[in-house]
Amino acid sequence: MEYSGINADGKTILIVDDVEVNRVILEEIIKDMNCRPVLAKDGGEALEKVRECLPQLILTDISMPEMNGYELCKSLKDNEKTRNIPVIFISAFDAPQDIVEGFSIGGADYITKPFIPEEIQARVGVHLRLYEMNRELMEMNRRLQVSVSEQLKQMEQEKKNILYALANIAAQNSLYDKEYIKRVGDNCRILATGMQLSPLFEEDVSDTYIDTIELAAPLCDIGNIGISKEILQKEGELTREELLEMQSHTNIGARLLRDLHGSSDYNDFILISTEIANYHHENWDGSGYPEGRKQDEIPLAAQIVSLVNRYCILTGKEEKSKEEALAIMRGEAGVKYNPDIFEICCKISRQLC
Repeated sequence: MEYSGINADGKTILIVDDVEVNRVILEEIIKDMNCRPVLAKDGGEALEKVRECLPQLILTDISMPEMNGYELCKSLKDNEKTRNIPVIFISAFDAPQDIVEGFSIGGADYITKPFIPEEIQARVGVHLRLYEMNRELMEMNRRLQVSVSEQLKQMEQEKKNILYALANIAAQNSLYDKEYIKRVGDNCRILATGMQLSPLFEEDVSDTYIDTIELAAPLCDIGNIGISKEILQKEGELTREELLEMQSHTNIGARLLRDLHGSSDYNDFILISTEIANYHHENWDGSGYPEGRKQDEIPLAAQIVSLVNRYCILTGKEEKSKEEALAIMRGEAGVKYNPDIFEICCKISRQLC
């Protein structure tokens, strides 16, 4: 008999039945479809065959010794690699409850004996096509997810590029040298890595946290983009009004970053960047701004950046040596900075750039 349905050439069909004559009959029916039949006499042998050659469809009897057809189907549906293989039950049981049970455990179809070759071929053909369509759909979804993921990454990188460009402008307006932003990020990474080795901070500082703070730290003063250059570059003492405007850069920066908060891994970067921008001028003793937070009320990332920012200004803009900078900062530890973080900073100071 020549099957005239869909192109099923070369498809592997597993036939499971404890009665040899049934297996032989089904084998011939499947061969007429130009498919490759694989035979098993019970559920246990069927699982072995599935591991050897993953079939595109399974025809199984229900009443078999050791493992019956329902148990075989359940086992296949519990395995991620085999759960999508269509299972067609072929049985002498035609009671409604038997048919319903077959469908309820994931069966794709239910054919009652005696065999009608044309019916088996038609139903097998339909489910092979559905199986292939499902595989094609899953592959399309996978490719779509990859494409969307790549586009999101590109968009996120473009956003970061814009943020860094703004941060560079803000730094230039504040008369920081062009290497200042990079030094802040590099030194935050070095300090966070040292903190990871301390029992005081090892639970809070993961490898991902270190990567993120390196990227986020350079945005600490991005809010200066909203402050006039006259105030940023003023050499003399600021008036009260000018000081308040200067201090508002923390809220400006946090608001700018918060507006970019979305859904994805980008969230961690934006969240930590926002905390840094908003709170890196808070002091350990509560004398800082904008909220007067103290000690561990200050987000850890902001504590790290506060200390590193001071170090980079002293060794950069103020042209202090590393030793001079740390000596000045020792007098400020416990007032401006977390003293435990400062001690770690001293221990790894040779690595700072």
